[in-house]
Amino acid sequence: MGKLLFSSRRWSWILLVFVVLVVIGIAGFFVVPRTRAAPEQPIEFDHKSMVQVGIDCLFCHSEARRSPVAGIPSLKKCMGCHAVIDTDKPGIKELAGYWERQEPIPWVRVYRLPRFVYFSHEVHIAKAINCERCHGEVGKMDVARPVVRINMGWCLKCHEQQPNASQLKDCVVCHQ
Repeated sequence: MGKLLFSSRRWSWILLVFVVLVVIGIAGFFVVPRTRAAPEQPIEFDHKSMVQVGIDCLFCHSEARRSPVAGIPSLKKCMGCHAVIDTDKPGIKELAGYWERQEPIPWVRVYRLPRFVYFSHEVHIAKAINCERCHGEVGKMDVARPVVRINMGWCLKCHEQQPNASQLKDCVVCHQ
């Protein structure tokens, strides 16, 4: 009987350790900000080269000033410059091919929020919050990739740290 009790107690400890490890693993998955790999894009686009020549994020992503969504620049905007600049580069040739075919470039979004979350780039731009705050140093990246896992906890933490930011106490500010 003593051996049975010892064996049963040992299995209880093993089960307890297993449950604790599973809980820690699940908590780590949901709590620790994680980044994802850069999505594969139809054309290699180097944000770094744009920043090096002095092009600001808001030149291409101008919708961020007046819309909740920053948007992807239109092909017309890209070709406005690249009809004459770097026309011999492979990526620009691919871009021109889309333009000639009048075919939109099937860019893959780097960041995606759940449909029930409302976020406005316009409000943040108006408050002079720079793009790097959320998107990282895209101007130093060869390929745009997510640098933080944007979730409710991450947003609330940022708002708590800002002296002029609302504390987002009303859920409908973000949840539509």
